[in-house]
Formats: sequence, structure tokens, C-alpha cells
Amino acid sequence: MLTTLIILALSVVGFVSGRMRSDMVALCALVLLLMFNILTPAEALSGFSNSTVIMMVGLFVVGGAIFQTGLAKIIGGSLLKLAGKSELRLFLLVMIGTAAIGAFVSNTGTVALMLPIVVSMAAGAGANVSRLLMPLAFASSMGGMMTLIGTPPNLVIQETLTAGGFEPLDFFSFTPVGLVCVAVGTLVLLPLTKYFLSGKKNKENTRGRKGKSLNELVDEYQLTSNLSRLQVKKGSTLIGKTAAELDVHRRFGVTIFEIRRESQSKHRKLVKSVSQSMADPSTPLEAGDILYLMGAREKAEHFANEYQTPLLDDTLLKEQGGRSVLDFYDIGMAEIVLMPSSKLINSTLIDSNFRQRFNINVIGIRRKGEYMLHGLKDVRMHSGDVLLVQGTWGNIASLTQEDEDWVVLGQPLAEAAKVTLDYKAPLAAVIMVLMIAMMMFDFIPIAPVTAVMIAGLLMVLTGCFRNVEAAYKTINWESIVLIAAMMPMSLALEKTGVSEYISNSLVNSLGGFGPTALLAGIYFTTSLMTMFISNTATAVLMSPIAMASAIQVGVSPYPFLFAVAVAASMCFASPFSTPPNALVMPAGQYTFMDYVKVGLPLQLIMAVVMILVLPLLFPY
Repeated sequence: MLTTLIILALSVVGFVSGRMRSDMVALCALVLLLMFNILTPAEALSGFSNSTVIMMVGLFVVGGAIFQTGLAKIIGGSLLKLAGKSELRLFLLVMIGTAAIGAFVSNTGTVALMLPIVVSMAAGAGANVSRLLMPLAFASSMGGMMTLIGTPPNLVIQETLTAGGFEPLDFFSFTPVGLVCVAVGTLVLLPLTKYFLSGKKNKENTRGRKGKSLNELVDEYQLTSNLSRLQVKKGSTLIGKTAAELDVHRRFGVTIFEIRRESQSKHRKLVKSVSQSMADPSTPLEAGDILYLMGAREKAEHFANEYQTPLLDDTLLKEQGGRSVLDFYDIGMAEIVLMPSSKLINSTLIDSNFRQRFNINVIGIRRKGEYMLHGLKDVRMHSGDVLLVQGTWGNIASLTQEDEDWVVLGQPLAEAAKVTLDYKAPLAAVIMVLMIAMMMFDFIPIAPVTAVMIAGLLMVLTGCFRNVEAAYKTINWESIVLIAAMMPMSLALEKTGVSEYISNSLVNSLGGFGPTALLAGIYFTTSLMTMFISNTATAVLMSPIAMASAIQVGVSPYPFLFAVAVAASMCFASPFSTPPNALVMPAGQYTFMDYVKVGLPLQLIMAVVMILVLPLLFPY
């Protein structure tokens, strides 16, 4: 018992100090439990096969797909219209919306779904996301108290009541308790987050970034004002012709910037694919293809008139809904600066064989503040010239290997990862709704962890990610290892008798001071234990003790069991007490002490309120 308590104390010191990553502290504790034979290898590694941990992995993938497809931005934009630019309304919207979802979906699932949406909302409103993510995690736990299925401790006390022969609880028996939790949490978190979390800065805002975003490049080079679009109609003489046969640059003075081909099932309009390709000389055109032409408007019109195909409305090339309609799904852009020692100095673009060597187009040149977009093939390149290149993301990334001649500005692959596959947003929305339905309704015989795994696989298989590697990158392994490594701690506390000793000692010492004092003892004991072991394990340990204590003093067990459920769920002072707390930790850049500063006062205030309210809702 003493060894287990020492390991637990060392772990707490490690978490509080912040000198070592949280997942490393948890792994060190796990190894110590193994070294001292407190846990067997199977018991120590049981956390890594726990359904909650597996669910967290799947939910990271689902949340990543929601972000990658732009669905988070769409939903966040809609919600942002309700909040406007008011940070207060945004805060209230996050709290109320998350609590409402958390009443029917697991708190882990709620946070994973809402996290990318809240990040997008914060970015759109210019708000500090760190002030919103911790309340997001806390609100999901508060919302879980409103229904029977909202959180596992609720089901635990239901099982204890029925096993003891008492009347079972209804689905909405928890609703009054949950509403009080949400109201208290909102009122307390408003000042706490403003005081303790508003000063935290987002990494994106504090670190310098080399290179420019894609939209910044579009605006800087004024590409939209030099682009025209033309769609190949059925029966057009353009069908079957290749870019080489058209010879548009010599004949019309324009360049085919991009060929976009979209396909969509006639029967399933939800499934849509977009194919972008370079203007390869051998690419045969098909009906429905959209050609993006770079060059003066009058020259593009000359080309369109020659083939009796009118240009599309050029206003579509301007900003729509706050973003450019130029999409970069498969094809991207980047800037490269020529080195003084480059072999390309004083050669023309047509002599450099840029296209043949790298399958890359040069679509603009910046020289001493001047921008050249037309007649580039005959321009001689100078040292220090910045070339705007266009090609597939893979080909652009390969330019970094030719560092003797130029330097690629920015990080092309990182920019590619930021491009949302928004044509997949409807599909991602359907998968997300199906996952929520499978988790909500009992008549669907699928376990929540299975529903999440199905949704994660569908997100990958239906192309909501660029590739499987992109899906893996969405998983925050620090959070996964932290939770998986700390879960066996509860087993160690049970095996060595620490949990039972602490619980019985506190309860027995308070039993003679009346039911309210006993209720407070049970609540605070449960709350304390949940800071170090999982809330479900704590509820399992404390429920029979609470039941026996209530019967012993001759009062109703309902307020005591509700105290166990609420105290086990309302644990905010530690990042590893509940999965939602751990999920938001990396995204909000929180430290262990951030949870203590914000979560501990909330946890104490919630305890006082619940000890006073529970006897009123469920009389002794």
C-alpha cells in the first residue's frame, strides 16, 4: 500500500512541476508499478486495450476528417453568425451547445466532435481558443449529468440501485441535476477563464512563419484578375483535343493554368470527386472539363470565341464567402528564390526545361517588387528572382531537393495539409450523424467504440483524408498514452487496498454527524479519488459504500448515490481524471497547473452547491 501511495505522489509531483511531458510521467509511474510487482504486465498494459482509449483514437480520426473536409468551418461559421463578434456569446454558445450534445453522446465523443468546430469558431471570431477549449471539456461532463446514458457513473449508480431492490431511475431523472451543473459551471467559468486563460497565446499567432499562405499568394500576384474560366460543352470541338494540339500560348497568348474535372454519381449526389491536373500536352479534353486560362481577358475571349465556347462568369473568381474559389486539392503553388550560384541565371524559362524536368509550371516572377505574369517564356532569370511555381503538391515538395539552384519558401506540404477537401464535407457530415445515431439509440445493436471505429474507417475509405498517413497524423498520441498509462493506477489502488481504506475511513468518521455531513464526506471522497483514478472506477468503488452508509443511518440512498455520480463526473482539477480533459490539453496548450487554477475552484464550488441541492431534489 505504501509503495503505491509513494508512486502516486511522485506522479502528482511530476504532473504539477511540468518539467517532463505528461505522457512520460504516466509511463514512468506505470513502469514503477511493474518493477515493484504491484501490477502484472497484463494488468499494466490493460489501459492500451481499453475501449475508452480505442474510442479516443477513433474520435481523433473523425475529428480530423471533420476539420480536413471543411465541415468544422461550415458548422462553426453557422454558429458564429449566432455569436457574432461577442466573445461572451461565443462562450455561452460553446457551453450550452456542448452540454446539449453531451446529454446524449459520450463526453469523449462530444469533445472530439466539437473541438475542431470550436477551433474554427475561435479563429473566425478572432477569439482566444484557449479560453474556450477547457470550458468545452467541462461542459461535456456537465451535460452528461442530464440523462441516464450521458456518462458511465450514471449507469453505475442505476445498477447499484436496482441490485439493492430500489426503484430504478428514469432516463431524465438526472436532468434537474445536470441543469444545475451547467448553470453553476457557466457562471463560475466566465470569470475564471477570463482571468487565468485569456493571457495564453496560440502557437499559430506567436511563432514566425516563413512563406505565405495560398490565398496570400493568389492576392499578391493578382492571379484572379488574370484568370478566366471556360467549360467544355457537349459537342464542342475542344473535346478530344490536347493542350499540345491547341497550342494556346503561341496562337492566343494565354496559358492553360489548370484542367479541373469533376465527377458525381447520378444516383448518389452526396459522393463527389474532384480531379485537378496539370495542363499536360497530352491531356485529352472531355465534356464538362473546366479550363483555367492565365492571360489577359481579351486574349482569353479570343480563344473562347474561336471554339464557340463562352467564358464562365469571371465574378466567380473573386472572393466568395470570405475565401477564394481557387482550390488546391491536388495542385498547389509555392515561391522559390534563385540563388546567386544557380545555373538558371541569365537563361530563359523556355531554355531551362523547367516543365520537362520537374513537371512544374512557372506562372509568375517577382523581381525587385515588380510582378511579371505575361510572356514569361522569353524572360531571362536573374539572381534573387522569386518564381511562383504551380504543380502537384508532390512535385512542388521535390523542388526542395534542388537546393543548389534555389530555395523553396515556406513548407509546401504543410500548406497542402491546410487545404480543406470541402467537396467531401456533405459525406463527412453524414458519417458523423450516423456515428452519433449509433451511439445514442439503444435499438441499434452497436457498441459506442464500434460506432467510432466504423466512422473512422469510413472517413478514410471515402476520401475525407488525402491519404491514410494524414489520418494517422490527426491522432494526438500524447493524450492517448497519458490516459492509457494512468488507467492501471486505479487497479493498483484497488489491489493494494488504498481505495477501500481511504473510503471507509472517511465515511465511518462522518457517519455520526448526520446525513448531510455523511453526504459531504461521500462527495468529497469521491471527488478526491477521481483526481487520481478514472471516474468510472471511482463510481464502482464508492456506490456500494454510499448505499450501505445511507441504509445504516436509515435515510434514502438516492441523494448519496447521486453525490457519487456527480462527484465522479465533475472532476476538473486534473487533466487525466476524465478523457475530455486530456483531449483538449494539447490543443489548448494547457499545463497541469492551468487545470488546478481553473478546475479546482470550479470543482469546490460545484461540491458545495451539490451538497446543498441534492437533498432538496431527492429528500432523505
